[in-house]
Amino acid sequence: MADPLLIRCPSCGANNRVPAEKLQAGAQPVCGRCKAPLSAGPTVLTDATFRDEIERSPLPILVDMWAPWCGPCRHLAPVVEELAAELAGRVRVAKMNIDENPATATRYGVQSIPTLLLMKGGREVDRIVGAQPKQAILRRVLAA
Repeated sequence: MADPLLIRCPSCGANNRVPAEKLQAGAQPVCGRCKAPLSAGPTVLTDATFRDEIERSPLPILVDMWAPWCGPCRHLAPVVEELAAELAGRVRVAKMNIDENPATATRYGVQSIPTLLLMKGGREVDRIVGAQPKQAILRRVLAA
């Protein structure tokens, strides 16, 4: 029996343990606290929520810094969605639109997009700049 996955509720922020077997069987889990559906998709971060989400997360977080006008960002978006589903419970995946949230992008020195930041314990531990193949991103995330 596999270890349960830890999925954070996008509505109330509660951490929920979800058996991996149920997700693989196609079950749609709900939050134990607020009963909102738990999605394994990326969390949307803003300048206002970034620090709190990063510091409170018991899991590493892969943050996709992107913009809607960026072609490589749009190309990478489905890969980020797939990674969010595959890594659910082991690594959180989040997205941040840098046009709407320039303060965080400036604070982390993001000068080119797409940029993926891997955060652990509130600190950046790795950075991937530019569109990369899914397997290359997955290898770097799991190695950190």
